Amino acid sequence: MDKSLKAGAATVLAVVLCAGIAGGAAAQSKEGPLGGGMTMYMQMGGKAGDGATLARTTGARDAAAAFGIRLIEQYSLWQPETMLNHFREAQAASPTCIGIMGHPGSDAFADLVAEARADGIIVTSGNAPLTELYSQYQADGFGYAGVDLYAGGFITGKAMVKAGLKSGDTALVYGLLSEAERGQSTKGLKEALESDGVVVDYLEISPEVNSDSSLSVPVLAAYIAKNPDVKGIGTQHGGVTSFIAKALQDAGKQPGEVIVGGIDLAPATIDGLEEGWVSAVLDQQLYLQGFLPVTQCVLSANYGFTGMFTNTGSGTVTPETIGKLVPLIEAGIR
Repeated sequence: MDKSLKAGAATVLAVVLCAGIAGGAAAQSKEGPLGGGMTMYMQMGGKAGDGATLARTTGARDAAAAFGIRLIEQYSLWQPETMLNHFREAQAASPTCIGIMGHPGSDAFADLVAEARADGIIVTSGNAPLTELYSQYQADGFGYAGVDLYAGGFITGKAMVKAGLKSGDTALVYGLLSEAERGQSTKGLKEALESDGVVVDYLEISPEVNSDSSLSVPVLAAYIAKNPDVKGIGTQHGGVTSFIAKALQDAGKQPGEVIVGGIDLAPATIDGLEEGWVSAVLDQQLYLQGFLPVTQCVLSANYGFTGMFTNTGSGTVTPETIGKLVPLIEAGIR
């Protein structure tokens, strides 16, 4: 997709959202762009340009351009403490809005969000939910754009069974059960497999692997070497998903010998789908996780709209369906 088409699509989406919610006349009631004069700090996730972050960044930038809002991007390498520090930095700048990720959990964010609201800053969230804060501040514009985590993990597990895992097979779930609400995606994946009789081994992703997914390769290769009869590997970590094929190759496996379920459409994951290393990937539609929080900010700041809850992921991509998405992925949209 060329840049002019992509920009045009973003502008049309912004106009449609505003017109549909606020009404055509109301959407034009503010002189200049709807986000003119506003600033939003937004947490994007890993690092700029990585496969689990790029489409979110593209969506946020497109929305910011369409609405005329100044966007300040923050990248945390998925570290919860860094996300909290980024919130403090953003709050000190007194922006119109702050977009956060739920990885630190509601308790960790509670005092910070309360202080920001007292300062008149709108806070909204994406990627991993903060259910308690959403309930408390929805009327103030606190929304959520991301996957229903448990459901997303469950869908991925069921897709692995559909791809060929059977009752009595052993599968490794490599996840983050220890991380507040984010762990719900791992729980859903694990329980989906167990509900079909799959025997699940569980391994926690370390903070080091969480930050640098390439470090998952020796961990997974060592597990496969010790458990050569493993029939499946599942994760809900986008970065790790992109390295599973490499781990399988290092362990001497062939494409399709181990059924792999993961998340996000990083370039290496696309290769894994096309070459048969990866069986099913949950598509979070990360572009929406960037576009919608910026939209939330503008609508709440201008019109007092309450927080919108949008489940951005409800299906999987398989080797049979990846082809039609590749042009959009290469454009940084899917």
